[in-house]
Amino acid sequence: MLALATVLTAADPRPAPELVIKAANGQEQLLSKFRGKVVALEFLLTTCPHCQKASQNMQKLYKELGPQGFQPIGIAINDMANMLINDYTKQFNLTYPVGYSNRDVATQFLQHPIMMSMLMPQVVVIDRKGVIRHQFPGGDKFFENEEKNLRDVLLPLLKAGGAAAPTSAAPKKPAAAAAAAKSAK
Repeated sequence: MLALATVLTAADPRPAPELVIKAANGQEQLLSKFRGKVVALEFLLTTCPHCQKASQNMQKLYKELGPQGFQPIGIAINDMANMLINDYTKQFNLTYPVGYSNRDVATQFLQHPIMMSMLMPQVVVIDRKGVIRHQFPGGDKFFENEEKNLRDVLLPLLKAGGAAAPTSAAPKKPAAAAAAAKSAK
């Protein structure tokens, strides 16, 4: 199953689609607001021990690499995540943005096969130009030594200053809008 999940992950690199990240207070931020930074998105479940460990590693690296342009963002996708993220950020002393979205939006953003279970967390690394350079599904060997592996992925991107964004013939639209349009059919 793990080998199958690795084979079916989305291709890298690819332009990061727009994504709406909702805060517990209902305010929304767009992923594109963070363009110019190296972003690590962690799609998580607040009750998942692997996600909690990933968030703590993100926080540690944020303290160290934030001044160089590293920006982690947590996106909880479990039921009632809007009611859980404040306690989650307090429990793990997270100082970076943690918001929420729904599972359909995450599935679409990650280009995850609908018929497969999504192992958590899902980590996506985006360069300064808005290009997804790496995507790591839960259960991947990446998480066996996550802090080191994440550092190894981030440092070259922070030093490089980004690369040219691949072009896409399809117009960019927020994943939330695309998911809503799909469900309206």
